[in-house]
Amino acid sequence: MKNILEAPFVVELCQMCSNMYRLGWDERNGGNISYLLEEEQLKDYLDVTRVIKEIPTGFDASYLIGRYFIVTGTGKYFKNVEKKPEESLGIIRIKEDGTTAQLLWGYSDGGKFTSELPAHLLTHITRLKIDPGNRVVTHCHPDNIIALTYVLPLEDREFSRTLWQFETECIIVFPEGVGVLPWMVCGTNEIGQATAEKMKDYRIVIWAHHGIYGVGKDLDEAFGLIETVEKAARIYLLTSHLKRINTITNDNLKELAKAFKLNYRKEFLD
Repeated sequence: MKNILEAPFVVELCQMCSNMYRLGWDERNGGNISYLLEEEQLKDYLDVTRVIKEIPTGFDASYLIGRYFIVTGTGKYFKNVEKKPEESLGIIRIKEDGTTAQLLWGYSDGGKFTSELPAHLLTHITRLKIDPGNRVVTHCHPDNIIALTYVLPLEDREFSRTLWQFETECIIVFPEGVGVLPWMVCGTNEIGQATAEKMKDYRIVIWAHHGIYGVGKDLDEAFGLIETVEKAARIYLLTSHLKRINTITNDNLKELAKAFKLNYRKEFLD
């Protein structure tokens, strides 16, 4: 077997965790990532018949039976993932009962997957039905996005249109807009179900006063979505106390959509 610590999916995930920590998006043990893997990616690095232990997930994920995920661990600091990947990360497979995760590698200090696993797997289920290419779910706590939830109405239209108006790239990167949830207790099936419901329409869901969820076909795409939202939120907050004499108008956004042939959410600009 090859060294799993040199597997591209481990190396890339470790690098992403370090980068997100440096950006201030994942303080302490805030934030979590799950990445859907194929057995083909694992076979050279892992004996998938060897189960280290079984961990109840606390909900029914039957849609994902037999699927493999590499997931950040509960209580793990993102700044340490690159230094201690075997403690901070785990590779799990959803067992035939749909409610148990089989640990195949990682969590070497006796830990387990993030407490946000329900939100992650429920989001994976929703997004895979829409786009089988969606393989990554990322949750983090960017400062400016969280700040925005204190000053804007917690409505999809208001958030989406505001972000679109404060950075030209936004409507190009997420033409469907963003979903917004009110404050809810984190780490529960309820917030997981609410997030998954929003993910039927969006690839980005903002948790009020907490953080953001972003999905993508790979780590770069999920990161890039969040990065773009965070930059627009920062520009908004940098200028919100100033008199605005220029803006990106609804007509400007419609011109962009036409030029880039975007299937954007038209009711957000009407």
